[in-house]
Amino acid sequence: MSRRLTLRPLRLAVLTGVAAGALLVPATAAFADSTPTPGATDSTPADKEALAKKKAEDARTLKEAEARKAAAAQKAGGKDYPRGGVAAGEAPAQDDNTGTLIGSATGALLLAGAGTYVLRRRTTARREG
Repeated sequence: MSRRLTLRPLRLAVLTGVAAGALLVPATAAFADSTPTPGATDSTPADKEALAKKKAEDARTLKEAEARKAAAAQKAGGKDYPRGGVAAGEAPAQDDNTGTLIGSATGALLLAGAGTYVLRRRTTARREG
């Protein structure tokens, strides 16, 4: 058995591991931070009552603010409404495609390398027999 034949499975395993790592590393950026936060069950009954009062007060003020906005909109007759998009308060899109670009480039390089490897094996096989 030649030395070349014994190294082929090892080389294939190393290349497979490198390819898998190169494709998985950019994907890890998509996962959110998993640090635990204190839950609502950690509070005392007094804290729960205060929290309930605060939520009720916030809901009341929000409802009053919406009523004021509706009254102001009714007075204006609908002429001052924003047309949409950023004018309506929508946040502009952030253009952060770094992970996508890295993953796509890595995949393209791996595909090109695999194609080159297959073509070289075919030409070698034709020469040898």
